[in-house]
Amino acid sequence: MRAYLRSLDPQLTRDVWILQAGSLVNAFGNGIMLPFLVIYLHNERGIPLGIAGLVAATNSVFGFASAFVAGTFSDRIGPRRVLQIALCVMAVATGLFPLVQSAWQAFALYALSGLGSGSFWPAQSTLLSALAPTERRHAVFATQRVTMNLGVALGGLVGGFLAAWSFTALFLFDAATFLAYVAVLTRVPTPELHPEREAGTYRDVVRDRTFMSYTLLNALVIAASVAIWVELLPPFAKNQADVSAQGIGVLWAVDSIVVVVAQLPVAKLVEGRRRMRAFALMCLAFSASLLGFGATGYWTAGWVAAGLMAAITIVFAAGECLHGTIHVPLTADMAPPRVVGRYLAFASLSWQLGWIVGPAGGGFVLQHAPFALFPLAAGLQLVAAGWALGLERALPAGARRTPRTGDSVAGVAGTMANVALATDDPLSTSAEPAAHPANTAAAGGGRSSAS
Repeated sequence: MRAYLRSLDPQLTRDVWILQAGSLVNAFGNGIMLPFLVIYLHNERGIPLGIAGLVAATNSVFGFASAFVAGTFSDRIGPRRVLQIALCVMAVATGLFPLVQSAWQAFALYALSGLGSGSFWPAQSTLLSALAPTERRHAVFATQRVTMNLGVALGGLVGGFLAAWSFTALFLFDAATFLAYVAVLTRVPTPELHPEREAGTYRDVVRDRTFMSYTLLNALVIAASVAIWVELLPPFAKNQADVSAQGIGVLWAVDSIVVVVAQLPVAKLVEGRRRMRAFALMCLAFSASLLGFGATGYWTAGWVAAGLMAAITIVFAAGECLHGTIHVPLTADMAPPRVVGRYLAFASLSWQLGWIVGPAGGGFVLQHAPFALFPLAAGLQLVAAGWALGLERALPAGARRTPRTGDSVAGVAGTMANVALATDDPLSTSAEPAAHPANTAAAGGGRSSAS
């Protein structure tokens, strides 16, 4: 047992741990606010559910534009600066949300928040990728999922009580956590930028047809799983199953606690295994749990419904753990070093696209046929599972499996070499990055596309 627990050590550097601490604070604020956004708009401000779902989707619509810009500037001026700007923008937008009285105001503020959110994810992922050894990247992002879900778990519990007391306090507290993360980032070094960064463009990304297929696959998965769980399960549970605000907070806490406990063991479990098979298994876990949520809301109510949904959430969270070890690390492994920020911008855009389609379409389904929403989402997850299995053969050979602990960078063909860090950092290196299969494809080498 002691040996197994030692094997779960993610082996992070001091700088990565500092970054994780800031992420924890920020996630605590998100856990307070996100479960109650649609409830606030609908139940407190009288905005119809369909319109409230469109408001939630607005964040991702505006995140599209800023993600492209953030990817470029993360490669050119550094991801830390981009991340700090994004956090300040989100702090302003969230802090003004208590002033919302009508739908147009909610659209305007969540659009502003979307500009920050769209920049946040590619910048943070690029910074983490630069600070992490390539062979430990999956463990670094698994640890990030742990810290963020720990923050969300604590925030969900606090948010349920804050929402019952004061939505103004809820939004102001969330805004303060964004600024706290800005302060933490001043203690994190800025990685040196790749010497060929000026030559990279988004054409390098778009030409990688395998990666573009993977991006669309992830968008489908997010639209029919996490986006619905975050934005639409709370109003479904409250309005169809009479679950209280405190009960909804418990659901978020259970999800996050499971991820905190299981994420690192799952990251260890998938080492050396095929990523797309694990991705397909994740889709099956999402499908089963979505059906369970719908059935629970139909047959039960109150704290009985909350308890059953909490139990089903354990299965859903297991799927999230698989996603946390696969999505961003695989994206970084497929990316040529000079455009890693742009690849991670597209990875973020897949989330944004999912968050547009899921709440926007799902909000109207929830309004007119609430018990059809979760079976429909479960069916889409089965489609995604088949898509993932078909995509595996198109991945670069060195990226098909999650690296094992102790694998050398050179032993993982096609992975992104670390961006050089400051010379006093223990990960500093002067080695030139190895050639990447995507460079060959961009030059006409003919990377195979997914069917």
